[in-house]
Amino acid sequence: MSDHTTRRDFLSHSARFTAGLALAGAVSPHALGDQAKAPLYKISCTEYSLHRMIGGGKLDNLEYAPFVKKEFNLDAVEYWNQPFFDKAEDDEYIADMRKRADDAGVSGTVILIDGEGNLGDPDEKQRVDAVNRHKKWVLCAKQLGCHSIRVNAGSAGSYDEQLQRAADGLRRLSEFAASHEMSVIVENHGGLSSNGEWLAAVMKRVGLDSCGTLPDFGNFGNYDRYQGVQELMPYAKSVSAKSHDFDAEGNETHTDYLRMMKIVVDAGFNGYVGIEFEGGRLSEVEGVKATKKLLERVRDQLAKS
Repeated sequence: MSDHTTRRDFLSHSARFTAGLALAGAVSPHALGDQAKAPLYKISCTEYSLHRMIGGGKLDNLEYAPFVKKEFNLDAVEYWNQPFFDKAEDDEYIADMRKRADDAGVSGTVILIDGEGNLGDPDEKQRVDAVNRHKKWVLCAKQLGCHSIRVNAGSAGSYDEQLQRAADGLRRLSEFAASHEMSVIVENHGGLSSNGEWLAAVMKRVGLDSCGTLPDFGNFGNYDRYQGVQELMPYAKSVSAKSHDFDAEGNETHTDYLRMMKIVVDAGFNGYVGIEFEGGRLSEVEGVKATKKLLERVRDQLAKS
Protein backbone atom coordinates (compact mmCIF):
# COMPACT_ATOMS: atom_id res chain seq x y z
CA MET A 1 0.00 0.00 0.00
CA SER A 2 1.47 3.38 -1.04
CA ASP A 3 1.78 6.32 1.35
CA HIS A 4 -0.95 8.07 -0.63
CA THR A 5 -3.47 5.22 -0.45
CA THR A 6 -6.02 5.70 2.29
CA ARG A 7 -7.53 2.82 4.23
CA ARG A 8 -10.91 3.68 2.68
CA ASP A 9 -9.42 3.52 -0.83
CA PHE A 10 -7.75 0.22 -0.06
CA LEU A 11 -10.96 -1.32 1.28
CA SER A 12 -12.92 -0.01 -1.69
CA HIS A 13 -10.43 -1.45 -4.20
CA SER A 14 -10.32 -4.74 -2.28
CA ALA A 15 -14.11 -5.04 -2.30
CA ARG A 16 -14.28 -4.41 -6.06
CA PHE A 17 -11.45 -6.91 -6.66
CA THR A 18 -13.16 -9.61 -4.59
CA ALA A 19 -16.46 -8.98 -6.33
CA GLY A 20 -14.69 -9.25 -9.68
CA LEU A 21 -13.17 -12.58 -8.71
CA ALA A 22 -16.56 -13.85 -7.66
CA LEU A 23 -18.11 -12.83 -10.97
CA ALA A 24 -15.21 -14.42 -12.84
CA GLY A 25 -15.68 -17.67 -10.97
CA ALA A 26 -12.33 -17.47 -9.12
CA VAL A 27 -14.13 -17.06 -5.80
CA SER A 28 -17.66 -18.38 -5.66
CA PRO A 29 -20.35 -16.27 -3.95
CA HIS A 30 -21.17 -19.41 -1.95
CA ALA A 31 -17.61 -19.58 -0.59
CA LEU A 32 -17.73 -15.91 0.34
CA GLY A 33 -20.97 -16.58 2.17
CA ASP A 34 -19.37 -19.45 4.10
CA GLN A 35 -16.58 -17.12 5.24
CA ALA A 36 -19.10 -14.54 6.38
CA LYS A 37 -20.92 -17.18 8.42
CA ALA A 38 -17.89 -18.38 10.39
CA PRO A 39 -19.10 -19.32 13.89
CA LEU A 40 -18.53 -16.90 16.76
CA TYR A 41 -16.81 -19.72 18.66
CA LYS A 42 -16.15 -23.43 18.33
CA ILE A 43 -17.24 -26.18 20.72
CA SER A 44 -15.15 -29.01 22.15
CA CYS A 45 -15.49 -31.57 24.93
CA THR A 46 -13.40 -31.85 28.10
CA GLU A 47 -12.49 -35.38 29.18
CA TYR A 48 -13.53 -34.70 32.75
CA SER A 49 -17.13 -34.56 31.48
CA LEU A 50 -16.90 -38.34 31.04
CA HIS A 51 -14.78 -39.14 34.10
CA ARG A 52 -17.37 -41.47 35.63
CA MET A 53 -17.59 -43.53 32.44
CA ILE A 54 -13.80 -43.67 32.22
CA GLY A 55 -13.33 -44.44 35.91
CA GLY A 56 -15.99 -47.13 35.75
CA GLY A 57 -14.35 -48.88 32.81
CA LYS A 58 -17.14 -48.03 30.35
CA LEU A 59 -14.87 -45.83 28.21
CA ASP A 60 -11.15 -46.32 27.66
CA ASN A 61 -8.95 -43.22 27.44
CA LEU A 62 -7.69 -44.37 24.03
CA GLU A 63 -11.26 -44.33 22.72
CA TYR A 64 -12.15 -40.97 24.21
CA ALA A 65 -11.53 -38.80 21.12
CA PRO A 66 -13.30 -41.17 18.68
CA PHE A 67 -16.21 -41.47 21.14
CA VAL A 68 -16.59 -37.67 21.27
CA LYS A 69 -16.74 -37.51 17.48
CA LYS A 70 -19.22 -40.38 17.16
CA GLU A 71 -21.50 -39.49 20.08
CA PHE A 72 -21.43 -35.66 19.98
CA ASN A 73 -20.15 -34.85 16.48
CA LEU A 74 -17.45 -32.57 17.90
CA ASP A 75 -14.06 -32.18 16.25
CA ALA A 76 -11.91 -31.17 19.23
CA VAL A 77 -11.19 -32.39 22.75
CA GLU A 78 -9.47 -31.35 25.94
CA TYR A 79 -7.66 -34.27 27.53
CA TRP A 80 -7.34 -34.87 31.30
CA ASN A 81 -4.09 -36.32 32.57
CA GLN A 82 -5.56 -38.57 35.27
CA PRO A 83 -6.75 -41.43 32.96
CA PHE A 84 -3.20 -41.70 31.54
CA PHE A 85 -1.21 -40.24 34.43
CA ASP A 86 1.66 -42.72 34.08
CA LYS A 87 1.76 -42.56 30.26
CA ALA A 88 3.03 -39.01 29.65
CA GLU A 89 6.46 -40.26 28.56
CA ASP A 90 5.21 -43.46 26.89
CA ASP A 91 5.76 -42.45 23.26
CA GLU A 92 3.99 -45.51 21.88
CA TYR A 93 0.87 -44.92 23.96
CA ILE A 94 0.72 -41.19 23.16
CA ALA A 95 1.26 -41.91 19.47
CA ASP A 96 -1.67 -44.33 19.62
CA MET A 97 -3.84 -41.65 21.26
CA ARG A 98 -2.87 -39.18 18.55
CA LYS A 99 -3.50 -41.62 15.69
CA ARG A 100 -6.95 -42.58 16.98
CA ALA A 101 -7.89 -38.91 17.34
CA ASP A 102 -6.52 -38.04 13.88
CA ASP A 103 -8.30 -40.99 12.28
CA ALA A 104 -11.56 -39.78 13.84
CA GLY A 105 -10.99 -36.22 12.62
CA VAL A 106 -10.54 -34.87 16.14
CA SER A 107 -7.90 -32.38 17.23
CA GLY A 108 -6.49 -31.92 20.73
CA THR A 109 -6.49 -28.46 22.29
CA VAL A 110 -5.37 -28.73 25.93
CA ILE A 111 -4.37 -31.33 28.54
CA LEU A 112 -5.77 -30.57 31.99
CA ILE A 113 -3.02 -31.34 34.51
CA ASP A 114 -3.73 -32.36 38.11
CA GLY A 115 -1.64 -34.11 40.73
CA GLU A 116 1.80 -32.76 39.80
CA GLY A 117 2.45 -30.38 42.68
CA ASN A 118 1.78 -26.71 43.39
CA LEU A 119 3.41 -24.25 41.00
CA GLY A 120 3.09 -21.60 43.72
CA ASP A 121 4.43 -23.77 46.56
CA PRO A 122 5.87 -21.61 49.41
CA ASP A 123 8.96 -23.86 49.47
CA GLU A 124 11.11 -22.93 46.46
CA LYS A 125 12.53 -26.45 46.18
CA GLN A 126 9.02 -27.91 46.05
CA ARG A 127 7.94 -25.19 43.61
CA VAL A 128 10.82 -25.99 41.25
CA ASP A 129 10.04 -29.71 41.59
CA ALA A 130 6.43 -29.01 40.57
CA VAL A 131 7.64 -27.05 37.56
CA ASN A 132 9.88 -29.92 36.51
CA ARG A 133 7.09 -32.47 36.97
CA HIS A 134 4.87 -30.47 34.62
CA LYS A 135 7.47 -30.30 31.83
CA LYS A 136 6.78 -33.83 30.58
CA TRP A 137 3.14 -32.83 30.08
CA VAL A 138 4.18 -29.89 27.90
CA LEU A 139 6.00 -32.34 25.64
CA CYS A 140 3.11 -34.81 25.79
CA ALA A 141 0.62 -32.10 24.81
CA LYS A 142 2.85 -31.15 21.90
CA GLN A 143 2.77 -34.78 20.71
CA LEU A 144 -1.02 -34.78 20.92
CA GLY A 145 -1.30 -31.62 18.83
CA CYS A 146 -2.49 -29.43 21.69
CA HIS A 147 -1.60 -25.77 22.10
CA SER A 148 -1.47 -25.69 25.94
CA ILE A 149 -1.50 -27.50 29.22
CA ARG A 150 -3.90 -26.33 31.93
CA VAL A 151 -2.31 -26.02 35.36
CA ASN A 152 -3.32 -24.97 38.87
CA ALA A 153 -1.82 -21.98 40.68
CA GLY A 154 -1.97 -23.48 44.17
CA SER A 155 -0.01 -21.61 46.83
CA ALA A 156 -0.06 -20.50 50.47
CA GLY A 157 0.68 -17.31 52.38
CA SER A 158 -0.65 -13.78 52.10
CA TYR A 159 -2.37 -12.40 49.01
CA ASP A 160 0.84 -10.77 47.76
CA GLU A 161 3.06 -13.71 48.72
CA GLN A 162 0.89 -16.12 46.79
CA LEU A 163 0.84 -13.76 43.82
CA GLN A 164 4.64 -13.65 43.74
CA ARG A 165 5.06 -17.40 44.26
CA ALA A 166 2.49 -18.41 41.65
CA ALA A 167 3.98 -15.98 39.14
CA ASP A 168 7.44 -17.40 39.79
CA GLY A 169 6.42 -21.00 39.17
CA LEU A 170 4.31 -20.11 36.16
CA ARG A 171 7.07 -18.02 34.62
CA ARG A 172 9.57 -20.87 34.94
CA LEU A 173 7.20 -23.36 33.33
CA SER A 174 5.97 -20.92 30.67
CA GLU A 175 9.53 -20.15 29.58
CA PHE A 176 10.07 -23.87 29.05
CA ALA A 177 6.76 -24.17 27.20
CA ALA A 178 7.60 -21.23 24.94
CA SER A 179 10.79 -23.00 23.83
CA HIS A 180 8.53 -25.75 22.49
CA GLU A 181 5.94 -23.36 21.00
CA MET A 182 3.45 -24.34 23.70
CA SER A 183 1.53 -22.42 26.35
CA VAL A 184 0.62 -22.79 30.00
CA ILE A 185 -2.89 -21.74 31.00
CA VAL A 186 -4.32 -21.36 34.49
CA GLU A 187 -7.87 -22.17 35.50
CA ASN A 188 -9.77 -20.54 38.34
CA HIS A 189 -9.68 -23.69 40.43
CA GLY A 190 -9.86 -22.97 44.14
CA GLY A 191 -7.96 -20.80 46.59
CA LEU A 192 -6.94 -17.37 45.36
CA SER A 193 -7.07 -18.59 41.75
CA SER A 194 -10.87 -18.32 42.13
CA ASN A 195 -10.42 -14.57 42.60
CA GLY A 196 -10.44 -13.11 39.09
CA GLU A 197 -8.62 -9.95 40.11
CA TRP A 198 -5.81 -11.94 41.76
CA LEU A 199 -5.35 -14.33 38.83
CA ALA A 200 -5.34 -11.44 36.33
CA ALA A 201 -2.63 -9.80 38.46
CA VAL A 202 -0.62 -13.04 38.31
CA MET A 203 -0.84 -12.95 34.52
CA LYS A 204 0.43 -9.38 34.49
CA ARG A 205 3.29 -10.33 36.82
CA VAL A 206 4.32 -13.27 34.60
CA GLY A 207 4.13 -11.10 31.49
CA LEU A 208 4.68 -13.85 28.91
CA ASP A 209 2.61 -14.63 25.82
CA SER A 210 3.07 -18.31 26.60
CA CYS A 211 1.17 -17.92 29.89
CA GLY A 212 -2.58 -17.36 29.88
CA THR A 213 -5.86 -18.35 31.46
CA LEU A 214 -8.64 -20.89 31.05
CA PRO A 215 -11.71 -19.13 32.48
CA ASP A 216 -14.18 -21.64 33.95
CA PHE A 217 -17.82 -20.58 34.39
CA GLY A 218 -17.86 -22.25 37.81
CA ASN A 219 -15.11 -22.61 40.43
CA PHE A 220 -15.43 -19.00 41.61
CA GLY A 221 -16.90 -19.75 45.03
CA ASN A 222 -18.41 -16.52 46.38
CA TYR A 223 -16.64 -14.43 43.74
CA ASP A 224 -18.96 -13.10 41.03
CA ARG A 225 -18.55 -15.50 38.12
CA TYR A 226 -19.39 -12.96 35.42
CA GLN A 227 -16.93 -10.43 36.80
CA GLY A 228 -14.31 -13.17 37.16
CA VAL A 229 -14.63 -14.39 33.58
CA GLN A 230 -14.51 -10.81 32.31
CA GLU A 231 -11.28 -10.21 34.25
CA LEU A 232 -9.69 -13.39 32.89
CA MET A 233 -10.75 -13.14 29.25
CA PRO A 234 -7.94 -10.78 28.15
CA TYR A 235 -5.52 -13.66 28.85
CA ALA A 236 -7.73 -16.56 27.74
CA LYS A 237 -6.43 -19.20 25.33
CA SER A 238 -9.37 -21.53 25.98
CA VAL A 239 -12.69 -21.39 27.85
CA SER A 240 -14.42 -23.99 30.04
CA ALA A 241 -18.22 -24.06 29.84
CA LYS A 242 -19.06 -25.60 33.22
CA SER A 243 -22.56 -27.10 33.49
CA HIS A 244 -24.47 -29.03 36.14
CA ASP A 245 -28.19 -29.07 35.41
CA PHE A 246 -30.81 -27.62 33.07
CA ASP A 247 -34.33 -26.29 33.37
CA ALA A 248 -37.30 -27.22 31.16
CA GLU A 249 -36.20 -24.68 28.53
CA GLY A 250 -32.69 -26.12 28.33
CA ASN A 251 -30.99 -23.31 30.25
CA GLU A 252 -28.19 -24.10 32.70
CA THR A 253 -29.46 -23.51 36.23
CA HIS A 254 -26.27 -22.00 37.69
CA THR A 255 -24.99 -19.81 34.85
CA ASP A 256 -26.77 -17.49 32.43
CA TYR A 257 -25.05 -18.80 29.31
CA LEU A 258 -26.25 -15.98 27.07
CA ARG A 259 -24.81 -13.38 29.45
CA MET A 260 -21.61 -15.36 29.96
CA MET A 261 -20.95 -16.12 26.31
CA LYS A 262 -21.54 -12.49 25.41
CA ILE A 263 -18.67 -11.64 27.76
CA VAL A 264 -16.53 -14.27 26.02
CA VAL A 265 -17.41 -13.11 22.49
CA ASP A 266 -17.11 -9.41 23.33
CA ALA A 267 -13.55 -10.09 24.51
CA GLY A 268 -12.71 -11.10 20.94
CA PHE A 269 -12.42 -14.81 21.70
CA ASN A 270 -13.42 -17.14 18.85
CA GLY A 271 -11.56 -20.32 19.78
CA TYR A 272 -12.80 -23.51 21.41
CA VAL A 273 -15.22 -23.46 24.32
CA GLY A 274 -14.88 -26.79 26.11
CA ILE A 275 -17.95 -28.51 27.57
CA GLU A 276 -17.28 -29.52 31.18
CA PHE A 277 -20.38 -31.24 32.52
CA GLU A 278 -20.31 -32.05 36.24
CA GLY A 279 -23.96 -32.77 36.97
CA GLY A 280 -25.45 -35.79 38.68
CA ARG A 281 -29.08 -35.84 37.56
CA LEU A 282 -28.37 -36.41 33.88
CA SER A 283 -26.00 -39.05 32.60
CA GLU A 284 -22.65 -37.74 31.40
CA VAL A 285 -23.59 -38.29 27.76
CA GLU A 286 -26.95 -36.52 28.22
CA GLY A 287 -25.25 -33.68 30.08
CA VAL A 288 -22.69 -33.08 27.33
CA LYS A 289 -25.43 -33.14 24.69
CA ALA A 290 -27.55 -30.66 26.68
CA THR A 291 -24.57 -28.32 27.11
CA LYS A 292 -23.71 -28.52 23.43
CA LYS A 293 -27.29 -27.73 22.45
CA LEU A 294 -27.31 -24.72 24.77
CA LEU A 295 -23.97 -23.42 23.46
CA GLU A 296 -25.23 -23.76 19.88
CA ARG A 297 -28.48 -21.95 20.67
CA VAL A 298 -26.66 -19.13 22.44
CA ARG A 299 -24.21 -18.84 19.56
CA ASP A 300 -27.09 -18.39 17.13
CA GLN A 301 -28.67 -15.78 19.39
CA LEU A 302 -25.45 -13.81 19.68
CA ALA A 303 -24.85 -14.00 15.92
CA LYS A 304 -28.23 -12.35 15.32
CA SER A 305 -27.84 -9.63 17.95
